[in-house]
Amino acid sequence: MAKADPSAARRYLHIGMIVGPHGIRGEVKVQLLTDYPERFRRGAVVYLGTDEEAREVEITAARPHKTMFLVQLASVRDRDAAEKLRGLSFLIPEEQAMPLGENENYAHDLVGMSVETAEGEELGTLSEILYTGANDVYVVSGPSGELLLPALLDVVLKVDLATRKMVVRVPEGLRD
Repeated sequence: MAKADPSAARRYLHIGMIVGPHGIRGEVKVQLLTDYPERFRRGAVVYLGTDEEAREVEITAARPHKTMFLVQLASVRDRDAAEKLRGLSFLIPEEQAMPLGENENYAHDLVGMSVETAEGEELGTLSEILYTGANDVYVVSGPSGELLLPALLDVVLKVDLATRKMVVRVPEGLRD
């Protein structure tokens, strides 16, 4: 009898995305997708890849740079190798997630939820989350096209993970 692969069912949280190489020694520029940049400390072991295919990597150095982080991996020593990583994500296993505070949710729990107004008008499905720096923006795809909603407490009135439904108040001027 074959053993089940424990990593096959593993769920990951995205903590950063490689946007390109930096310099000639293999550093990569990383857009942070975590509120805990200390995850990118020297010696940290994280995963690199996609939800479907991720491999363990060791961080040998990391430092803030403008609005991003510069990260050096033990396995990447030149610009060409760093360039091949563009678009890949840094991941951690879901069980390593930090506890959530009040009115906080993980992105993977929100994407795919149905979105409606407080009056019961169906707007569509939350298809993507944009990380803008000021506040996240929820992309809601529906019959009328895309609607971009700021992820603010006065806009997002209720999130029900059990029913996979989000209730929102659309700010003035966001719809025609």
